[in-house]
Amino acid sequence: MVLKLINDIKPKHKYRVITLGYAVAVTSAFVLSLTNNSNVNASVYPKEKSEYLMLENAVSESIENPASLYPADRILNIRSLFDTVYNYQRIHEFEKLISVKKGDTFISILNSFGLTYNEAHSLYSAFKKVYNPANIRVGQKIFISGLFDEKTQKLTEIDQIIIQENNIKSYSLSKNDKGEFETKTLQEELITEVNSATGSISGSLSKSMNSQGVPNKIVHEFIKIFSYSVDFRRDVRKGDKFEIIFENNITKDGKIASYGNILYAGLQLRNEKISLYRFKDSKGNVDYYTEKGLAMKKVLHKKPLSFQNARISSPFGKRRHPIKKRWIIHWGVDYAAPKGTKIYAGGDGVVQVAKYNGGYGNYIKIRHNSEYSTAYGHMWKFAKGIRPGTRVKQGQVIGYVGSTGLSTGPHLHYEVIRNGKRINPVTIKAATGNNLAGKDLKKFKLLVSDIKSSYNKMFALKKNNKISQK
Repeated sequence: MVLKLINDIKPKHKYRVITLGYAVAVTSAFVLSLTNNSNVNASVYPKEKSEYLMLENAVSESIENPASLYPADRILNIRSLFDTVYNYQRIHEFEKLISVKKGDTFISILNSFGLTYNEAHSLYSAFKKVYNPANIRVGQKIFISGLFDEKTQKLTEIDQIIIQENNIKSYSLSKNDKGEFETKTLQEELITEVNSATGSISGSLSKSMNSQGVPNKIVHEFIKIFSYSVDFRRDVRKGDKFEIIFENNITKDGKIASYGNILYAGLQLRNEKISLYRFKDSKGNVDYYTEKGLAMKKVLHKKPLSFQNARISSPFGKRRHPIKKRWIIHWGVDYAAPKGTKIYAGGDGVVQVAKYNGGYGNYIKIRHNSEYSTAYGHMWKFAKGIRPGTRVKQGQVIGYVGSTGLSTGPHLHYEVIRNGKRINPVTIKAATGNNLAGKDLKKFKLLVSDIKSSYNKMFALKKNNKISQK
């Protein structure tokens, strides 16, 4: 997008080229007139000819050394003309597309082109009206245009700076007709494209979906939708099937700028099929519902991790403690996962505890309602903003897997507390969320009918294309 914007930029210094040409023309004409006059012997008297030859030699020397001109008042200030030509030769228009590197800041980038700290900071402050330049990141593109002095190797004037946020959005700082800087947001219009995919699961679900053209981000969302009731490590087997309808946001030239929502997600687990549809109710709440309008989201998550293939390294119940070397009750479930794996809130609620808690290491406890609470132990660190009193949503990142406290390796220790008593998170059967009713249910059923019809048409079209290709 930045390159496209650069191509649209109109030259702002044409008058400089005209002035330069004028200066060169005047200088050349003056020197040429002196040279031509040297051949007109009849018009030059002996005394004047001597003075003229002296002037001609001075002009000739001035090409190599303008300071040698003599006498200056006899040659119409030719030094000024030569200086004008020289200055315009060394100052030229400048355009540069920069890729931000590690350690770069907005101000340090401008400093590298000769701007002082105060000059760079004034541009920084002007930019903050639409974008904070402190947020630039490695790999981000920045376009700079202006005037550059070859002799001093510095920018003498800034005309425009464009910071690319992503494939569709950029921020511009440019001079208006009055020479004042103005800021604005540049955003490309996107087209929403609907895609579908279906296939059998062989190996991992991710690879099976990737092979049918489903991008990783959509796969991750697909897994997250079902993770409230499906254990992807235990429940999903080879030969099971998936179905999906999802959106892509594309640019006018057909490039994918971002991924949209999953409109429909289906899992065929042996003899059981789970079909979920995305719906926004009259209150503005978005959730996934079964074909009958029943909310799929549970009050509590069984495995609140982004890594849904995490195995149970230590189950709930009596066990021999790996560090204390004695048999004690294990009041939660341990999920082995790589360090840094995202940990989600098991349900909506309020953070009661967020601190280092002895053998639990970095520990969080969330109260969900008068009946249920959940606890999370051995975290590497807490997510930004997580502290006692913070209200969290189900699926919100609250921390990252670690091995703090009494731990032999990175994992999440997850506890579910019901009425003050810790119970097994794997076998818990919590109540479902709010089901659809009334006008919302009627609208939802129409949506389901439309999606089914669209899916059948897309699937039939894909099937016919495969047959024709054979």
